Amino acid sequence: MNYVSAEEALKIIQSGQRVFVHGSACSPTYLLQKLSEQASRLRDVELVSISLYGDAHVDKPEFHQNFRFNSLFVSTSIREAVNAGRADYVPVFLSEIPELFKRNIMPLDVALIMVSEPDKHGYCTLGVSVDVARSAVNAAKYVIAQVNPRVPRTHGDGMIHVSKINALVRQEVELHEAHFGESVGEAEILIGQQVAALIEDRSTLQMGIGSIPDAVLRSLDQHKDLGVHTEMFSDGLVALMQKGVVTNKYKKIHPGKTVTAFALGSRKLYDFVDDNPAVAFLDVDYVNETSVIRRNKRVVAINSAIEIDITGQVCADSIGTYHFSGVGGQMDFMRGAALSEGGKPIIALTSRTAKGVPRIVPLLKPGAGVVTTRAHVHYVVTEYGAAYLFGKNLRERAKALIEIAHPDDREALDRAAAERFKEFSL
Repeated sequence: MNYVSAEEALKIIQSGQRVFVHGSACSPTYLLQKLSEQASRLRDVELVSISLYGDAHVDKPEFHQNFRFNSLFVSTSIREAVNAGRADYVPVFLSEIPELFKRNIMPLDVALIMVSEPDKHGYCTLGVSVDVARSAVNAAKYVIAQVNPRVPRTHGDGMIHVSKINALVRQEVELHEAHFGESVGEAEILIGQQVAALIEDRSTLQMGIGSIPDAVLRSLDQHKDLGVHTEMFSDGLVALMQKGVVTNKYKKIHPGKTVTAFALGSRKLYDFVDDNPAVAFLDVDYVNETSVIRRNKRVVAINSAIEIDITGQVCADSIGTYHFSGVGGQMDFMRGAALSEGGKPIIALTSRTAKGVPRIVPLLKPGAGVVTTRAHVHYVVTEYGAAYLFGKNLRERAKALIEIAHPDDREALDRAAAERFKEFSL
């Protein structure tokens, strides 16, 4: 293989170009650091990404004339830049991001990716982050790949031959990790138990990101023959696969395989998926396609939220006008689960934040983004119980949600509901 230095490879990037940046555990922060060192020759380079991990380097204030993120998901790495006005956020369903590249709505000049080492046939893989990266590689005019021996070789849509890569840079670094289990507290454990009680044997699971989905997975030890078709694969699934709880035996599509678009967690997780044919990493425009999701029976979609109002409107991407995350795949799976035979779309959240701020509120904060509409919400679960909203009118929804709100918030919510709906009482 002909490897070049990062400095040499990155010379192809020119002012005014649009550059895709690989995300999650495979965020190529080494390449971004080297790109920041070339800032003096560049202006107005647009960087497109989903969830980035690690130090993005090029988002710092001193580079605001040189680089600007146009992010499809606001992650911790660039959250400060977005909210300071040095970066932008594009609200878009995760399933539709590949269309932006394929249809040249967002044409890509260069793609910066991180890949596994080439095998004997010359094939690398996109490792644990196939998601939108597969489509970005196909659409970009020029591809720069950081070959990292620490990247797992994964099965599925992530295969890419070295002949399709314009510049190979060899640099070994640890993959970015996330440890969601560390933030699981008593409330999350109770929510996990509540959600687990809603899940039948032979269900197919989709898990969102964070401590609550991890807590749900911890509560499924006694279930049988579960399947997985999810955008994200995390550590909690490893134990369930090893114990035989997840078998994928009764899935209609990809039976016997855990289907995901990306994996994010610990090194243990990355070692588990390395060359593991039981896990298929597929393009997100397939994984998150509603018509695909619904083909499996008993799809249970488990996602979280920042806040929900008493009519069922779910805000999951902002705190008022403060951009916190993104639309992501929540709606893709909430709708897919609702259309699945016996499916259950679930929004699970603690009744209050760690700082004691209520999450079930009379009205969403001004500027809050509605990611999942009240017409799409079926189940809402907190540590105080589960509310079923499907088919309920606004008064009935308010009553059901107030009953699972924090006890100290219920009186105020009751007054707000009475003022809004006139004839109202618990």
